[in-house]
Amino acid sequence: MSLTTDQPDPGINQQWGGRFSAGPSEIMQRINTSLGFDRRLVRQDLAASKVHAAMLATCGIVTDDEAAQIRAGLDQILEEIETGRFVFKAELEDIHMNVEARLAELIGAAAGRLHTARSRNDQVATDFRLWVRDALDRLDGEIATLQAGLVAQAERHAGTVMPGFTHMQPAQPVTFGHHLLAYVEMLRRDRSRMRDARARLNECPLGAAALAGTGFPIDREATARALGFDRAMANSLDAVSDRDFALEYLAAAAILAVHLSRLAEEFVLWCSPAYGFVRFSDAYTTGSSIMPQKRNPDAAELVRAKAGRVFGALQGLLTVVKALPLTYAKDLQEDKEPVFETDDTLGLCLAAMTGMVHDLTADPQAMRAAAIPGHPTATDLADWLVRVLGLPFRQAHHVTGRLVRLADERGVGLADLDLESLRSVESRITEDVHAVLTVEASVASRNSLGGTAPDRVRAAARTMQEQMR
Repeated sequence: MSLTTDQPDPGINQQWGGRFSAGPSEIMQRINTSLGFDRRLVRQDLAASKVHAAMLATCGIVTDDEAAQIRAGLDQILEEIETGRFVFKAELEDIHMNVEARLAELIGAAAGRLHTARSRNDQVATDFRLWVRDALDRLDGEIATLQAGLVAQAERHAGTVMPGFTHMQPAQPVTFGHHLLAYVEMLRRDRSRMRDARARLNECPLGAAALAGTGFPIDREATARALGFDRAMANSLDAVSDRDFALEYLAAAAILAVHLSRLAEEFVLWCSPAYGFVRFSDAYTTGSSIMPQKRNPDAAELVRAKAGRVFGALQGLLTVVKALPLTYAKDLQEDKEPVFETDDTLGLCLAAMTGMVHDLTADPQAMRAAAIPGHPTATDLADWLVRVLGLPFRQAHHVTGRLVRLADERGVGLADLDLESLRSVESRITEDVHAVLTVEASVASRNSLGGTAPDRVRAAARTMQEQMR
């Protein structure tokens, strides 16, 4: 059969045309195909293709009629996908070739015009950037929802006293609301990192073609603007080979996963009988197959564990990219699965954490009781010695340490030492010192910016609510 006819030669690989005289082996097809995961890019692919076709028509590279046919065909493909009628064909390797082949079935020869002045290299890079941009926007909203739940609980517990720890040892009393707002701050930074990553990725590769640009008189800035990018990428080699945007997404995601895991760890500790600070309902706990009394915080434990998957995704893509010379290599097909999996993982973890935050019931009495042992108001005593008696802080620290030892020897708290006992170490101490030795007095006194005083916590919660609007 002549290769100049309109009929395909059955001996030719239809995907790659005349250069290949036979199709790939079954193993080659299996390792080469990406359709199983890159079909997620279909909406971005269709949107970018419509913009590209419109630009080609504006620049006189295709006719207006051809562009209209392409647009109509792409719209029909989107409708078929949304209604579940689109037939995905694994032998066509990826979502891009599936769309192109279906477009040819729908509109005929005009479909072949769409790939003018572009390559799959810049096409994929553009689609992937659009997808990650959408994922970052969605993630921002999901993080904000978790923040809102934490702020609501913080307001509710602005005055609930609990132990604050360093080295997992009782340090100073804080409020539960203050503790929760610390995670709101972490999430605020996470959102900031996501927004920074979005700003940097918002450059358009489309029109860079395979690697060197194109000889057609295209308007790359027009396609960039139409797709919501700030500008076209300045270097065609960089445009098709850069995956910084995916790495930044994964790096920001990994830090977010750290924060979610830390909060999940606290939930696991707090709901254990040893702490008893919070309780979760049946909605976020499970039982035991053998121990009827058990209420296990499996949702929190799984969030804690899934952080490892996100860390692995970042490390995996760093390893893929680290030794790639310019420009494109098939290795870059491995860029999408870690990003897609991370998006799924974070979406599930954020939903679970938001649910747990709304579900938890705090036990203020248990928290306060846990804040008493360990002499947590020792610093308040040292501060009183500085403020009232004028002692240098180091001397006040030494006096307080001796009083702590005395309290330990007698098996009581600092607040339980009588005036005579206190004066046995520092004769100028007065009865007024007892007013600063309660946990309530301690948290109330921490009224500096960022402190744990209930009024500060309420004010911080209000500020955060305003910032999130």
